[in-house]
Amino acid sequence: MTKILMVLTSHDRLGDTGQRTGYWLEELAAPYYRFKEAGWDIVLASPEGGRPPLDPTSAKPDFQTDLTRRFTQDAEAQAQLDSTVRLDAVSAADFDTVFYPGGHGPVWDLADDPVSIALLEQFLAQTKPVALVCHAPVALRHVRTPDGNLAVAGRLVTGFTDTEEETILAIKGLQEMGGKGKAAEVMPFLLEDDLLARGARYTKVADYGENVVADGLLITGQNPASSGPAADVLVKTIANGSAK
Repeated sequence: MTKILMVLTSHDRLGDTGQRTGYWLEELAAPYYRFKEAGWDIVLASPEGGRPPLDPTSAKPDFQTDLTRRFTQDAEAQAQLDSTVRLDAVSAADFDTVFYPGGHGPVWDLADDPVSIALLEQFLAQTKPVALVCHAPVALRHVRTPDGNLAVAGRLVTGFTDTEEETILAIKGLQEMGGKGKAAEVMPFLLEDDLLARGARYTKVADYGENVVADGLLITGQNPASSGPAADVLVKTIANGSAK
């Protein structure tokens, strides 16, 4: 049985805005059921362990899907969510692959977490695929390959765009929609700009459109709509034995 680690944020504050954040519900729920349907063994983890914080915006009616509703009513899934293991207690050697859901939370903890960085480096060194969606590719910013290069340098990747950031912050009531400088007042950095600065071959489609990019072991999805499709690509990669 394929064993997958899903890594969630433990961070619940949206910068200095006074708003709460965390993981984005659809980005956990949609992949979770893709992996369940594939017969995979799922382990949930987070930097601090225990129940990770949910971005309250992602629980609003406009952002619900059949899978998010199923997840919130699924006793087994909720029990797993209540008891995520601490990230420093897991080893890449015990898993076949790893998936990082997004949400704003990862920008503040997983982006610079040395435990997460080392874990992703171990997965890549062991030639196991890694997948990250929406904001979660921030976890790659300091990750290096076994030869010492930045893992995203020269690689096709995607992630939440600057304009998508403007839109979601406007939905949260934090600012008028406008130039990226406004998002930069809330966020410590913008993912699209950061990936480009690190040499990634960043690709995007229209805001909130489905976009999944696979470059060797690295699978990334642009936004919530891309989370289920990114999981599908990961399942196919494992099934085909084409991780290498």
